[in-house]
Amino acid sequence: MAVAEKDIKVPFRWRMKAWWEGYDVADMEAKLRARNGKATYEELTREEPAAEAATQDAKSEKFSWSEARIQVAQLIWGQGYCGPGGPENVIAMSKLLALSPKQSAMVIGAGLGGPARVLAQEFGVWISGYENSEELAARGMKMSKDAGLEKKAPIYYKDFDEIEPFERNFDRAYSKEAFFTIQKKAELLKEIYKNLKEDSLFLVTDYVIRDIESMQDSDVQKWLRQEPLDPYPITSETMVKYLEEAGFNIRVNEDITEHYIELIQEAWANADQVVKTLSARGPEAADNLQAIMKEAQFWSQRTKLLRSGMLQVHRYLAHKPAEIK
Repeated sequence: MAVAEKDIKVPFRWRMKAWWEGYDVADMEAKLRARNGKATYEELTREEPAAEAATQDAKSEKFSWSEARIQVAQLIWGQGYCGPGGPENVIAMSKLLALSPKQSAMVIGAGLGGPARVLAQEFGVWISGYENSEELAARGMKMSKDAGLEKKAPIYYKDFDEIEPFERNFDRAYSKEAFFTIQKKAELLKEIYKNLKEDSLFLVTDYVIRDIESMQDSDVQKWLRQEPLDPYPITSETMVKYLEEAGFNIRVNEDITEHYIELIQEAWANADQVVKTLSARGPEAADNLQAIMKEAQFWSQRTKLLRSGMLQVHRYLAHKPAEIK
């Protein structure tokens, strides 16, 4: 007996994989119906990816930090993380800061607090985490309390475009993909410089654009519209200029885009298992299943730009020199 056409749909796991790999899901569904529902994923995706169609239903809607997205993000990226680079990566990157238990550090763009907590636990450093998403800051603080780290690694909400002094001076600073969402970058960098002690280090990883012309690209514009916080990306040259104008000396200026893409791919390699786990929960997991589909689309768009070179991830190590006496 023939399967009713309305019952022939691309399975959820295939749809998510197709979005991630850049295939047109509508085209896949048409092929599946033509085969009366009998086809493998490979048969439906034999043609070249259609990345433009892959992101067509995410044209302008911001992908906000809903409860479902916060839960799903941690299933993909790890507990306490909402983007690439889990504990091992944070520890490896932060060795440049030469952290010790006698020091204090500020974390700009603390997210759900995963990086702040791992720095406190691994190096014994006293952390103050600042996050400009109220939803992430509130959840991050709760997670620090639940881990018994509310004093060692608290997470606070802070509007970074409201330039106000920090409550204390710090020995170190770390920012993980946060400055691209901050409009008043130069002003905030000067404030951070003021609140760092002499001979301090500031480690920054961030998204930067290849050149000003890239901002006119249609895919870049799609990316800008999807971000939960309005992005204000700049070039790496401009970021270096702002750091130096604040008073920092640049010790490291490195393009880490390829490594960043690897981190994304490693995390999404386990996505099928996440979907299986959620699917087994039945109707109660519907919101999370929708969120993971949107998460796949969101990161597919970012990864496409990273591979094109129009969007890049750079790492900077900035030094606040001691005053010459």
